[in-house]
Amino acid sequence: MKYISTVFLFFLMAGLTQSCKTVKQINKAIAPKDSTSVVVIDQSKADSILMVKKTLENLKHNYIDFKTFSAKIKVDYQDNKGKQPDVTAIVRIIKDSAIWISLTASILNIEIYRVLIKKDSVILLNKQDKEVQYRSIDYLQEVTEIPFDYKTLEDLLIGNPVFIDSNIVYYKKTDNQILFSMVGGYFKNLLTLSSDNYFLTHSKLDDVDIARSRTADLTYADYENKTGYNFSTYREITVSEKNRLDIRLNYKQYEFNKELSVSFNIPKNYIPK
Repeated sequence: MKYISTVFLFFLMAGLTQSCKTVKQINKAIAPKDSTSVVVIDQSKADSILMVKKTLENLKHNYIDFKTFSAKIKVDYQDNKGKQPDVTAIVRIIKDSAIWISLTASILNIEIYRVLIKKDSVILLNKQDKEVQYRSIDYLQEVTEIPFDYKTLEDLLIGNPVFIDSNIVYYKKTDNQILFSMVGGYFKNLLTLSSDNYFLTHSKLDDVDIARSRTADLTYADYENKTGYNFSTYREITVSEKNRLDIRLNYKQYEFNKELSVSFNIPKNYIPK
């Protein structure tokens, strides 16, 4: 089923990211030595830089630092051909080690793909055609044509901010929200936070290369705190360049820091491809 492979590509395409780790980027963004490089709309106000630093510190405070994560996700999406059949994704993550994904066609309740992603490798089981693919982690960049790594895919699934950089070029606070923009090596990122609790609500990514038109809109909503983490249970992702892909993720179940297995058995009769 071709649409299942498209959903698998969601986990790759939606991560418009770079290779630096998010926590290190946030730490860099709030480091005192970087404060003089911050550019804001009204630099005449002495407290502008302090406001930016406070925002970044609160963004760091809401960063989810976990050991293991598991979730059941309903995935709705549509591409240029229209709405596609729903898929259920089971995700298991051991931080900085492995991401295990099972994709099931919701209407048939049949597992079609199983994926294991590690820092240096990707294994993909096509359970319909009984095939197995072994690839290096560079495969993620090859199929998406974007700078991609294991860490940021992990952050994307967890709901941590991606594409954080210390080069702040815009900042504005209103009664309801905080907007600030940063420029990295590949993308400009306009972030929106709620003004009361600094929850990430939106991230707008635009390619810094004017010859390209890569963009992504990431929306985070329906936050819960059942396990000590402020976790977004609903996400919307729109990725576009030559084509457009709209994805909605509804986290039906999720757990943090429980004992977890990511065993990955490859049947002997599966054909390497």
